[in-house]
Amino acid sequence: MEWSERIGRRIRLRDLHIVLAVAEAGSMAKAAQRLAISHPVVSKTISDLEQTLKVKLFDRTAQGVELTNYGQALLKCGINVFDEMRQGLKQIEFLTDPTSGELAIGCPEIMNAGMVPAISERFLQQHPRVQLRVVHADIALAQFGPLRERKVELLIGRLPDPFLEEDLVFEPLIQEPFVAVAGVNSQWARRRRIELVDLMEQSWVLPPHDSTPGGIISGIFTASGLKAPRPSVATLSIQLTTTLIATGKFVGILPNSVAQFSSRRVGLKILPVKIPITQYAVALLTLKTRTPGPLAKLFIEHARAVAKSLSA
Repeated sequence: MEWSERIGRRIRLRDLHIVLAVAEAGSMAKAAQRLAISHPVVSKTISDLEQTLKVKLFDRTAQGVELTNYGQALLKCGINVFDEMRQGLKQIEFLTDPTSGELAIGCPEIMNAGMVPAISERFLQQHPRVQLRVVHADIALAQFGPLRERKVELLIGRLPDPFLEEDLVFEPLIQEPFVAVAGVNSQWARRRRIELVDLMEQSWVLPPHDSTPGGIISGIFTASGLKAPRPSVATLSIQLTTTLIATGKFVGILPNSVAQFSSRRVGLKILPVKIPITQYAVALLTLKTRTPGPLAKLFIEHARAVAKSLSA
């Protein structure tokens, strides 16, 4: 397939835009309505593309149209093309005015209770006109879709072990331990020496034992020669966990960064309890084939600084 003769001169961005619209709408008529152009224009564009490429892009059905394998390949190419265009425009916008723009990142809820607010605060202090858009994505549960679909520029969260995603690149930020926590007004907050066994009869807020974080925490008790307690409240909600512990009537186990930042926000106290070494690896993920934009690079720099402060 000769690029200069058959592709470079005959396929335009507008054509790819129409293919994307038809694929999303599921019919040429609906795509024409969305694009505010006539149905014959959409139909002719698709027909011309199929003649140029000598393949069928859509199967026509009574309900509308469906992408063929060739169409799916072109659609993926189109998504990448428009994403690269957006990245280029962001670069130009940044060069014109480094203080503005938009950055989309993905992270799980637990990161929003830990490092992400601290990183965001540092980042936005230097770039107050940037809009930071945060999308839920738990990389520990292999929720890589927003990154692969280019809805976000990077993901931040607990790194799956083992990490097998060949199209993604990870940068370790911190290997942090778990800590035992109580409310600042709890009876335990004033104790200078506490053993994990001393807390066994307390009311615990923990992740469900059959969840990934619940399994990690159960392993902490097992390594201490103890049976994991039956939690009074079993939840994956970090907001509910920290709120209940802050009342002083509950205790829990959290990653160190969540405990440190939550101690200031909601009133938690890290207890002097010796926890068996259990590392919680937090990492940044980006697409191997996509260079992070300038704002993403700045965010990554601030993430490294916050991780360094926690390690110190």
